[in-house]
Amino acid sequence: MGEPIYALYINGEWMATQETFPVYHKYNGQLLARVARAEQEHVRQAVTAARRNFEQSELTPFQRSQILQKAAEIATERRDELELSLAREVGKTRKDAAGELDRVINTLRLSAEEATRIAGEMVPLHATPGAENRIGFAIRVPRGVIAAITPFNYPLLLSTHKVAPAIAAGNTVVLKPASTTPLASYQLVEILEQAGLPKGHVNIVTGAGSEVGDWLLADERIAMYTFTGSGEVGKQIKQRSGLRPVTLELGNNSPNIVHRDADLQQAAAIIAQRSFHNAGQACIAVQRILVQEEVSEDFTEAYLGCVRQLRVGDPEDPATDIGPMISEKEAVRAEAWVREALAEGARLLYGGKREGALLYPTVLADTRPEMKVNGLEVFAPVVTIQSYQTIEQAFAIANDSAYGLQAGIFTRDLDLAMRAARKLEYGGVIVNDVSTYRNDVMPYGGVKNSGLGKEGPRYAIEEMTDLRMVVLNLNG
Repeated sequence: MGEPIYALYINGEWMATQETFPVYHKYNGQLLARVARAEQEHVRQAVTAARRNFEQSELTPFQRSQILQKAAEIATERRDELELSLAREVGKTRKDAAGELDRVINTLRLSAEEATRIAGEMVPLHATPGAENRIGFAIRVPRGVIAAITPFNYPLLLSTHKVAPAIAAGNTVVLKPASTTPLASYQLVEILEQAGLPKGHVNIVTGAGSEVGDWLLADERIAMYTFTGSGEVGKQIKQRSGLRPVTLELGNNSPNIVHRDADLQQAAAIIAQRSFHNAGQACIAVQRILVQEEVSEDFTEAYLGCVRQLRVGDPEDPATDIGPMISEKEAVRAEAWVREALAEGARLLYGGKREGALLYPTVLADTRPEMKVNGLEVFAPVVTIQSYQTIEQAFAIANDSAYGLQAGIFTRDLDLAMRAARKLEYGGVIVNDVSTYRNDVMPYGGVKNSGLGKEGPRYAIEEMTDLRMVVLNLNG
């Protein structure tokens, strides 16, 4: 019996293509499936189907809410199957996969709740002379067809963060998943349709981003683009989208500040636990640890003690803490960055070992801002530790970055925490936890080269709707 073949999914029908590409088990290299490679005509058909279904849809907000709530229930029932699929397709440990499923279910549930809360606002037209007989209010209306382009690292969750709010708002979707991890998107659409979503409200086109993404950008019928991925691609989307709105969730090289008044043991344990989840392949993963000089030695010793306890290996083993990176190519790239930093004077405190796609947790000291492991987004289980003298210096080091997604700070001083909230140039400042913390209800998005717009169901729905002004002339 051969491996399964996934065709394109357009207007509720499977559409085979001449070419396919393979999807592999990220740990053992086994072929999991072959997936259709879309051509430009397929993308056009997917947008046509999405537009037609948007225009013809009669789903009420309550019905959309019920569908999303049912989808959350189905995902809960299927979570063991979905977790195992993520472990195989992405290389996630069972621990990380379980965390992703928790958040998928929450995002579906939160989107269901927000579907019934979409509202506008009254506008006090009577505040200006001559408008006393007019009543004004604004309503929120869906934009239309949303193109959702998702990355490999959280394929089920990040597809849900785009698709569920889009459906809640009354839009339809053309979903383009990452070629290395497309199977999760098929599972999501299957769950939504099982929950009652009419066919054609979400369509899947697969293939290389350089091709499929370009074809999506060229189609003027798409009302909005929502993308998570690299800054380079994000800039291309913004440049080519014209006046159409975009939400861009891009990179980061997250700083995490440990001040002298922090609980060092607690900070070390939390940071070590969250430094390497998903093999460091998260845009808010801990990358730069900034420690106040007088406690640097004590913190580093405690931190390395926690890191040494982490287990690397088969992601399907429940005891594993760190699985493989998405590919050996990416592991080799990260290893090269580490070696380059060492050659330029950095000091290896722990790790540095690679076995195929497995890169063992690596901790560096004496790094400089111009080193790739510091200045760029490493997107691997690699962390740097740097000391600072004053908190102002820590803020300056943290802000000396092209990125601005999220930052963490550990301190017992409430005044200092509030200063950090004002001074750190990031979309999110997490106090007494790591930059990696994300609750799916909160507005999530960065500044500078980390992107535009916000995710989180309520905030994504605002991005995915237009505010339409209505004026009633009572003398008309």
